[in-house]
Amino acid sequence: MQDYKFIIIPIISLVLCQILKFIIESIQKRKLIWGRLFNGAGGMPSTHTSFCFALTFTLGYQLGFSSPFFAIALVFSMIVSYDAMGVRMESGKQAEAINDIVDSVFKNKKKLTIAHLKEELGHEPIEVFVGVIFAFVISTLCNFYLF
Repeated sequence: MQDYKFIIIPIISLVLCQILKFIIESIQKRKLIWGRLFNGAGGMPSTHTSFCFALTFTLGYQLGFSSPFFAIALVFSMIVSYDAMGVRMESGKQAEAINDIVDSVFKNKKKLTIAHLKEELGHEPIEVFVGVIFAFVISTLCNFYLF
């Protein structure tokens, strides 16, 4: 298992983060939101960020925070985080606007064959920040207690 820690630790972080997201949203909506266990887009915390940064921190712990592998992972983790807050957030706003248009067309009883779009695509900065903190905690615990 030691040989696969660079894959296992990010997956642990991803799974635990997704479970946490499921719990948070189920509590907020007062019902179990089973779909959130398998759909990672949007919400608190950012699973994408947690997954990427868990690898980044693990590389830092194992190879050193001055290693080129850590630097490469950090750059790509920052790109993923930026994308989660920027491009994907704007896509979510566009989906919301399109859904409003579709809903208003249906209210006027016009036929339209556009399916309802998923609106929760991106992340608020706090959701990404919590994803980084979550990855740091999981990576630290796994690196010092499991591997």
